[in-house]
Amino acid sequence: MNSFTEENYLKAIFKLSSPKADGVSTNAIAEELQTKASSVTDMIKKLSDKKLVKYKKYKGASLTKQGKEIAVSIVRNHRLWEVFLVEKLNFKWDEVHDFAEELEHIISIELTNRLDAFLEFPKYDPHGDPIPDKNGNVYNHKDETLADLKIGAEGVVVGVKEHSKSYLNYLESLNLVLGAEVTINDIVDFDQSMSISVNGKKSVNISHQASKNLIIKKL
Repeated sequence: MNSFTEENYLKAIFKLSSPKADGVSTNAIAEELQTKASSVTDMIKKLSDKKLVKYKKYKGASLTKQGKEIAVSIVRNHRLWEVFLVEKLNFKWDEVHDFAEELEHIISIELTNRLDAFLEFPKYDPHGDPIPDKNGNVYNHKDETLADLKIGAEGVVVGVKEHSKSYLNYLESLNLVLGAEVTINDIVDFDQSMSISVNGKKSVNISHQASKNLIIKKL
C-alpha cells in the first residue's frame, strides 16, 4: 500500500515525463509539488527502494513499469471524477480539482471501470486532458498552444495546461472555454501578447503567459 504522498509523486513524475528526456529533475518535481528539492530527493530514494522509480544522476527520475501503472491509474481516476463532478453534480470546471485530488486515491478497478461506463467512456476531462483507458493507453493532444499560432490563424480551444482557479476564471471572463473558436488578429512584438476574436466577436487581449497554457486545434 502506497501513501497518498507517494502516489502524488508518481503522478507528478508521470505528468512531467517526456519521450525526449531520460528522466525528470528533482527541481522540476519540487516545483510541481511545491516542496523542497531535499524532500524530493528523500522521496525518490524511498520510491526507488520500492522499485517504483529509477533515478540516474544528472538525468533525473523515471517511472518503472509498476510505477507507471500506478500513476496512470491515479490519473485515470482523477480525470473521470472530474467529469462526474461537472456533468452529474453540476460543479464548474474551476471547482473540481481539489475534490478529484481526494477521490483519485480510491483505488478500485471495479469502481473506476463502472464510473467510466456510467459516464459513457469520456475521452477527455473538463479541462481537455485525455483520460487513460482501462488498458492504460493515453492519447495526448497533438495540438498547438495559442501562443504557437500566427496572425490570421484560426482554431478551437480543446484544453488547458494550467488548472488554477484564477486562470480558469480568467479564461471564462474572456469566454475562452472548451469549444470556443478563436482568430488571431494581432501579436505585439514587445511581449508576444495577442489580440484575438472569440467566437467571431470583438477582439480581446490575452497575455503570452495565458496563451501558452491554452491548447488549440487549428481549423
